[in-house]
Amino acid sequence: MNLVVLGTDIETPVLKNLARHCGARAIEQIDASAFRLVDAQTRDGIAALCDAAGVDFAFVPAGRRLNDFGLFVTDMDSTLIDIECIDEIADQCGKKAQVAEITEAAMRGEIDFRESLNRRVALLEGLSADALDTVYRERLQLNPGARELIGALKAAGIVTVLVSGGFTYFTERLKADLGFDHAYANTLERVDGKLTGRVCGPVVDAQAKADHLTRIRNQLDLSADRVIAAGDGANDLPMFRAAGFGVAYKAKPVLRAQADCSLNHSGLDAVLKLFA
Repeated sequence: MNLVVLGTDIETPVLKNLARHCGARAIEQIDASAFRLVDAQTRDGIAALCDAAGVDFAFVPAGRRLNDFGLFVTDMDSTLIDIECIDEIADQCGKKAQVAEITEAAMRGEIDFRESLNRRVALLEGLSADALDTVYRERLQLNPGARELIGALKAAGIVTVLVSGGFTYFTERLKADLGFDHAYANTLERVDGKLTGRVCGPVVDAQAKADHLTRIRNQLDLSADRVIAAGDGANDLPMFRAAGFGVAYKAKPVLRAQADCSLNHSGLDAVLKLFA
């Protein structure tokens, strides 16, 4: 097993200290912001050392490369993009604080997702549907490295899927922009140009996200260890369990505890360096 260390301006003493701590036999440079500690042992204290140094890390089987994978599935809000779309929609009608409080509780796993979705969407009743376009154009930004990651995955022939407990208005536009192969999310009901405060169609919750992953994985005849999943909250836990490698991006503790890699300091394209 190798320990891959990720970060900007990684100092040599940090790498040497980590190598001693995990018994690595060599330090290999992947690029300016990534190093591989060869034949590292999993030992207590590695996470604390990396946190103190402001670097990310992951244990990766020796010889594991990007083309060993066939499927990448990612969450949208606060993972691929830097906002929670529903919070920003709610800001258009002065209810961001109320909605954000429910969002945070759901992400921590304190509220059932379906309940949280219904409560939040109900607060949007009567809002002009034009608010969705305002959020997309003026507030939504990709997280660092997102475009580079998806581009590289597609170039490697890996099927890419965007699956979200958010809304199709945003996932469909991001699918077209970034070239995702599939996208799944919830649909906000509209009548006469206004939001009704309800979603229509099947709800995409935590289990639905995992089900989409599993269905596509089976269609591609892939084993779980050929799937990468990325997310940031409790709603992504079932998806992580259905994948072989889970990437938690600036995630809640409940998801970091189950992740193979937690990116707290690096952009999303750091995933590529794990398997270089």
